[in-house]
Amino acid sequence: MNRFNTSEWAGAFGDIGILIPFVIGYISIQAFDPLGVLFAFGVFLIISGIYYKTPFPVQPMKAIGGAAISQVNFITPNMIFGAGLFTGLFWLVVGLSGTLKHISKIIQTPIIKGISLGLGFSIIIQGTGLMRDDLLIAAIALIMTAILLINKKIPAMFVLIVFGVSVTIITSPAVLQDISQVQPNFGLPQFALGSLTWQELLTGIFVLAIPQLPLTFGNAVVAVTAENNRLFPNNPTTENKTAIFQGIMNLASPIVGGIPMCHGAGGMAAHVRFGARTGGTTIILGGFLLVLGLFFSNHVVLFFDMLPLAVLGVVLFFAGVELAMSARGACQEIQDYYILIVTAGFSIWNVGVGFLIGIILQETFKRNIFKID
Repeated sequence: MNRFNTSEWAGAFGDIGILIPFVIGYISIQAFDPLGVLFAFGVFLIISGIYYKTPFPVQPMKAIGGAAISQVNFITPNMIFGAGLFTGLFWLVVGLSGTLKHISKIIQTPIIKGISLGLGFSIIIQGTGLMRDDLLIAAIALIMTAILLINKKIPAMFVLIVFGVSVTIITSPAVLQDISQVQPNFGLPQFALGSLTWQELLTGIFVLAIPQLPLTFGNAVVAVTAENNRLFPNNPTTENKTAIFQGIMNLASPIVGGIPMCHGAGGMAAHVRFGARTGGTTIILGGFLLVLGLFFSNHVVLFFDMLPLAVLGVVLFFAGVELAMSARGACQEIQDYYILIVTAGFSIWNVGVGFLIGIILQETFKRNIFKID
């Protein structure tokens, strides 16, 4: 049963270190309508909590998001919408066909855990990178969070948010005047596909969507399903169900101006690290984003800027540690360790490549093509 206690509220905001940078990038750089982006996230976070009943996250697709933000002179919003539609159709068909059920049986534990370990380190690296924005603030937040996570009497995320907002107010007092001028302004998302052309659709598919598929399969289907079933054996799911949900999300999101979305093992680790144990946590976050989008979409960047980058870095750091720790106890034989370490190493750079390399190693060991003494 979903709960809505203080731990679920704290865990709800455990994934904002991943969410905020991409959302701000799409809004500020690609000029996406904040209302459409937040509406899609809000709706599907709520549905995710109701459906899975565990802290099953909804996140931006990272390969598509990275390309969209870094290649703004080439990538257009319509290409991103096209990538989302193709991604949605692909995962819906794959999930409904039952294909993933057979594929997942081939993938052994060291590969799944290697992806988790590599992703964990990747998130830690992102976090420490953001901490460099203000080392003193990061050090205070890091020590404070570590102490709070040990005794668990006070939700660490609440304290982090209060600390971060306080730092912003002290260092930039003018932000209070900006906040005082905020007024609610209700609006509904608009149909966003009216100007989509076939050329933009095809470009989105081949430039954005297809390179994303291995990453989504490794992290947002296989790894997150395994992490959910490890942490919440009473509420298990399957790779097929995860794929179908992602398919529906991405077919619907572009219609209202939303971005390509997925699940992610890192997001689940982030929610859990800060207290989440049920789907109530994603319902809370979804409700927050939905209200923010429907009533305050013109002020989204202002609200998100209230949290310093160094504090977001601390959130990412602890989320990465939690995910990396899930790899413990994964190996029995030396070959398993080899697969895990190599998969993790490549996954720090690219999860899709890490997954493919892991499969190749696994099969070469099985066939005695390659041996480790």
